[in-house]
Amino acid sequence: MDRMRSVGIFEGPPPGLSEILEMVSSKLHRVPRYRQVVRFVPFDLGSPVWTDDPHFNLRYHVRHTALPAPGGEDQLRNLVGRVMAQRLDRGKPLWEMWIVEGLEDGRWAMLSKTHHCMVDGVAGTDLLAVIMDLEPNPVHEAPPDWVPEPPPSDTELISDAVRQRVISPAAVVRGARDLLRAPRRLASQLRDLGTGAGSLAHLVEPVDLELNGPVGPHRRWDWARTSLADIRTVRRAFGGTVNDVVLSVITKGFRNLLRARRQDVEDKVVRSLIPVSVRREDERGHYDNRVSVMFADLPVGIEDPLKRLESIRAQMDELKEKKQAVAAEVLTALTGFAPPMILGVTQRVLARLPQRNVQTVTTNVPGPQIPMYAAGRKMLHAMPYVPLAASVRIGIAIFSYNGEVSFGVTGDYDTAPDIHVLCHGIEEGMEELLKRAAA
Repeated sequence: MDRMRSVGIFEGPPPGLSEILEMVSSKLHRVPRYRQVVRFVPFDLGSPVWTDDPHFNLRYHVRHTALPAPGGEDQLRNLVGRVMAQRLDRGKPLWEMWIVEGLEDGRWAMLSKTHHCMVDGVAGTDLLAVIMDLEPNPVHEAPPDWVPEPPPSDTELISDAVRQRVISPAAVVRGARDLLRAPRRLASQLRDLGTGAGSLAHLVEPVDLELNGPVGPHRRWDWARTSLADIRTVRRAFGGTVNDVVLSVITKGFRNLLRARRQDVEDKVVRSLIPVSVRREDERGHYDNRVSVMFADLPVGIEDPLKRLESIRAQMDELKEKKQAVAAEVLTALTGFAPPMILGVTQRVLARLPQRNVQTVTTNVPGPQIPMYAAGRKMLHAMPYVPLAASVRIGIAIFSYNGEVSFGVTGDYDTAPDIHVLCHGIEEGMEELLKRAAA
């Protein structure tokens, strides 16, 4: 997954482009990364670095388009699938914002594309709060003057990388010395790593379902919705967490999808990669990428909704107890000791290897629970978009906003034309649990 993307639907009338430009320009100084580009060190001698873009042009990043009539959900889905499938220009700051007119009932939409290397899900929520407004009629102060720092030359990039290589071993020694001075903390971290690594061992076993395969260049996108209040009603009735309920209804969606494809689901699971933010509370406001992962087996073979929910609840409790996310973070961090050139080649090779071990990605991001505004217009709905990677043909992102929970489902255009079945199954799964809760 290399990008964080979202779709906001706003009340009308649509604002002029100048209003949006004023709103964004007044906030850019709070997120310096939005005016920076990635520079690669020649010969892969060091990790890529962020530098100011001397040619930054806000009008390139904030774009304007319109839906064809009648401006309904089908037209919006098609536009989002087409725009989101296009790669961001690596030679410019890695974000775009599309203003879309022509929605039914005088509404309009804002499509946001931000590369994952800039933010993870939690930081992305903070960015949303920074760029948008908390009231309909805010006073936008004049932004401070911005003068880009001169870009470093290739020679400077190489010398900095070499110097960092000399410094890194000393930093490792200092870190080891600090750990030895805190034996209890070291023992705890090693224990968590050992326990968590054991819980990752089952990932070598392939899942016997026809969900993986080659992924084409085009995308489909659809969504399902429920409310945070309904999810909490189910949680109060049957226990567990909000995330347990969310995974349970997603499992129902996959069960419906597989059965519609005439696949045998008896005793089967759909394995999902679940990104987990590992940013500490005191790191809020740092707009960088701090994500680890967990792997959950969604029990699509269980028909009864309560047994399905209980199965997921027990599994997630076990994964947390075994510190799986901690182990994944530590194992990922260890790659920092390898030369970037080797890492780059390794990642490219791994991305192309066929695999049947993980069938989907499920990312759940809590959003703001208060109304947000853009150019004086209230955002009515906020729906996420998750990109696809490797041989994963279907991905699901969940985002909560102002009491509503939206499931954004991305599918490979050629091999997943039926993601609407999964979306309907998610909403059906929620209705099943609510009926049981009411009883």
